[in-house]
Amino acid sequence: MKKLYFLFCLSVVLACVSVASAQKKNFAIEELVSPRLRPTAIWDLTWRAKTDFVTYTDNATGNLMLRNAQNGQESILIKSGELDNQLPQGVSSLSKGVYFVQWQNDQSLVFSHDNRLFEYNTNAKKLKQIAFSPENAANHDQSSAQHWAFTVDENLWVCPQNATEPIAITQDGNRDLVYGQSVHRNEFGIVKGTFWSPDGQKLAFYRMDQKMVTDYPLTSYSTVPAQNAPTKYPMAGQASHHVTVGVWNTANKQTVYLKTEGPSDQYLTNISWSADNKSVFIAVLNRDQNAMQLNQYDAATGNFIKTLFEEKNERYVEPEHGLLFLPNNPNQFIWQSERDGFNHLYLYQIDGTLVKQLTKGAWLVNEILGFDVKGEELFYTSSQVSPLEKHAYSLNLKTNKTTQLTAESGTHDVQLSHSGKYLIDNYSSRQKPRCIQLVDIVKKKTTTTVLDAPNPLEAYDVPSIEFLKLKAEDNTDLYCRMLKPTNFEQGKKYPVMFYVYGGPHAQMNTETWLGGADMFMLYMAQQGYVVFTLDNRGSANRGFDFESIIHRQLGEVEKKDQLKGIDFLKQQTFVDASRIGVFGWSFGGFMTTNLLLNYPDVFKAGVAGGSVMDWSMYEIMYGERYMDRPEQNPAGYAQNNLVKAASKLKKRLLLIHGLQDDVVLPQHTDAFINECIKNGVLVDFFPYPNHAHNVRGAERAHLWKKIFRFFEDFVKPL
Repeated sequence: MKKLYFLFCLSVVLACVSVASAQKKNFAIEELVSPRLRPTAIWDLTWRAKTDFVTYTDNATGNLMLRNAQNGQESILIKSGELDNQLPQGVSSLSKGVYFVQWQNDQSLVFSHDNRLFEYNTNAKKLKQIAFSPENAANHDQSSAQHWAFTVDENLWVCPQNATEPIAITQDGNRDLVYGQSVHRNEFGIVKGTFWSPDGQKLAFYRMDQKMVTDYPLTSYSTVPAQNAPTKYPMAGQASHHVTVGVWNTANKQTVYLKTEGPSDQYLTNISWSADNKSVFIAVLNRDQNAMQLNQYDAATGNFIKTLFEEKNERYVEPEHGLLFLPNNPNQFIWQSERDGFNHLYLYQIDGTLVKQLTKGAWLVNEILGFDVKGEELFYTSSQVSPLEKHAYSLNLKTNKTTQLTAESGTHDVQLSHSGKYLIDNYSSRQKPRCIQLVDIVKKKTTTTVLDAPNPLEAYDVPSIEFLKLKAEDNTDLYCRMLKPTNFEQGKKYPVMFYVYGGPHAQMNTETWLGGADMFMLYMAQQGYVVFTLDNRGSANRGFDFESIIHRQLGEVEKKDQLKGIDFLKQQTFVDASRIGVFGWSFGGFMTTNLLLNYPDVFKAGVAGGSVMDWSMYEIMYGERYMDRPEQNPAGYAQNNLVKAASKLKKRLLLIHGLQDDVVLPQHTDAFINECIKNGVLVDFFPYPNHAHNVRGAERAHLWKKIFRFFEDFVKPL
């Protein structure tokens, strides 16, 4: 009887497990773009200036919250809509909350709303408008003195604090001459075009003359008839734009231009101010990108002062970070460089004398977080634990003692308090959607958890996500991610979606939520596919040698490494090696086409989106860094010119391209299709007329449907 009772109980348990499993549901493809499937986040989480309090906007109420890092106590600082009665006439309500808060001091915060800049004193509970801009203004940049810079079309303006009218810093801007905007195609860490001095009284800005750059014809299809919408696009080997740097002074309302002598097509990068507001530093990079000079200029006269030091490399030099001056020593700064093979920190005197290398090892520094109040402890994040993870550290500048500050496995995005005693630790891992904690550095403990996000996919049948390491031909570790189909059955063979990117400055596999996989990958696993991704040599966060081995031969090393993933899959008993489809976008589209052309016996079909097909038609800054100019490396450009190899296409290939793409021009796909036509080769093509380099927003679900149906039609069938 006991045995029968046990078996009965066991059957009940198994039935319950079966029912629980059955209750888990699959995604509808339209759901994949839904925000509710993303982990809960907190907006505008930041430190209140010179305090150990954090503020953030509550998503549900719109209230601006205040939390004490010492004891975790929380209170409401500004109720949603509380400031509406102090807003000028005609300004929309703040009922949804105050966002993009910047603290000026421990009692005054600044935020923008309806193209106006406001200051709110939390003690006096007074709100005042301190600057404004036209509705069509863009690229807003606030100074520490609360002056507001912005652009209108291609001109630069400044609205000084409490001014009645903005000031036009430039007036001759047009499509050929652009002021105050990002330059050099956003390479070299450039994300904006204006740079305020520490005291907020001087504004350095980019001036970009691009009349010599190719005017590439794009067409807008949003009107009838369609309209010409050309873009400036400097292709490899062609004429590049000319950049200079101006400095505008709020006191005398005058502009001087820095005398950055040298070839007109050199790159002016990493603009930084000295701590005393008197000098501007620029990392000047030659067009060949193999020699950089860190130069100092007089902000008042524009005169060149000196070159602090140079960096050279036969492959390339890629400065991406400006100078960071020590808070209590304006004559010393920290410089980031890959000169020893990994991005590390170096301490310099302002005259260019190297004091010492601060960090060293076969790992890289991700970013600098700041200093403690005394300026003795430096805080940063690095990949020291694993290339898949990111952790926070402190470094004593005198003793060089390093302390790891974050412990949980995962990727930690960290903000340091003014005192250097507390951290905002926002982290995730494969199993952890998001956790935000306030951490006491001194006591080495969490003081409070601000958010422990629930699993947004709890109701869904989510596939297993595995990390593994393979070896490249030079014995280098290659990190991979594999998703097995849900309801996986031993003895059954499954088709594969082999997802590939493979290009520089990107890493697909990370110890973050879902391991870096996107929702479409989870969907494909639910539909019965093994989903596999490998980070080949050339991808990010592995050091200069790993990343730069692709120099002058884009596509060669990468495809060899990707085949290591194929070899692994073929050894798995659950993989049907005759049903492997490849999919990628941008550089991944290039890799997809490259793999399909060169290994037709490996892949059954492929989908390539926004693909580079001929590197001579790609932009100068990125293209020439990795390939040199076409005339310098004709063999390299010819080696992986996919247009010329189109006749080799043997398997089904779907090409997708946004017709507004100003990153990888539609001409890449057009040229490949034309070559297919010439050679009698059939190829599939689907355009997105109103999208640029990717398909964003709700229409992304349409893209997923298109790719899924293609895999169902041409990869999955036995």
